[in-house]
This record gives sequence, structure tokens and C-alpha cells, in this order.
Amino acid sequence: MDVFFYLIPAVMMAFIAFMGYRVLSRWLRIRKAWGSGLTAEARCLKTFTTVSGNGHHHRVRTTIHHVYEFKTHDGRPIRFEEEDGPTTTVEGDFVTVHYTDGPNVVATAHAPGRRGKEAAAGLGLLAFLGVAFAFCVFFMVTYHRLSTDPSFPTP
Repeated sequence: MDVFFYLIPAVMMAFIAFMGYRVLSRWLRIRKAWGSGLTAEARCLKTFTTVSGNGHHHRVRTTIHHVYEFKTHDGRPIRFEEEDGPTTTVEGDFVTVHYTDGPNVVATAHAPGRRGKEAAAGLGLLAFLGVAFAFCVFFMVTYHRLSTDPSFPTP
């Protein structure tokens, strides 16, 4: 039975670490695209929305997605999908994208002016994940100390 008090927090910690990795890697990729200095004109090929949450016990969140296509400075066509873009961008619109050069092109249509907002959101989420991770460690250590303490009553 003790294994559950170690296994469940360990699984939660693995999930939290994975989410932290995803948040950090996305933020760094976007920063890299903004910092590269390379821009191109892209065309919005498609827009669609996804809905998460069922509305009964959870908030419903609608996310807008855009599919863009552009050509790099060496003529390679690149197509990518991006979440949370402006709702005013519709199919057929042209936007400026920032991208990195190389075999794995990273691109974003988000304007660099959102750097502060993007960084604050990322750091806030990382702080929340860090607190949740620390709580799992605290729980495991406390449970271990209490379960090995001979003066603690056990059922």
C-alpha cells in the first residue's frame, strides 16, 4: 500500500516536468525566431478553432489556430500551424512571420512586441509547475518520515 504514496506523486512529478519542458522549449523556440532577424511574408491558408472542456464542471476554452505558408530566403516553402493568433487574421490574409534559418525552420507569426507578455505567462506557468513539483517532493518526504517513525500510530 505504501507504494501508492510514492508512485502517484512520482507520476505527477514526471508529468509536471514534461509540461515544464514543453513550456520552456516553446518559449525558447519563439525567442529564437524573433532574434534571428529573418522575416518573410506568409499567407494564411486556413483558420480553425478547437474547444476544450465540457462546460459542466470545467471552463470551456476556445483556441484559434492558423496555418501559414511562406518561402524562406533560399526559396524553400514552409508550412506551419500556430495557436492563439489574432482573431482578425482570416484565410487569404498576408502576415509577417519571423523564422530561423537551417534544416529545421522555426517560425512564428506572433509580433515581437508580445515578448513581455509571452515571458510573463511562461514564467508564471513555470512557477506554478515548480510549486506543484515541490509539493509532491514535500508530500513524499513527509510521508516517508511519518511512516518510518516508530512513535507515529499506524492503523
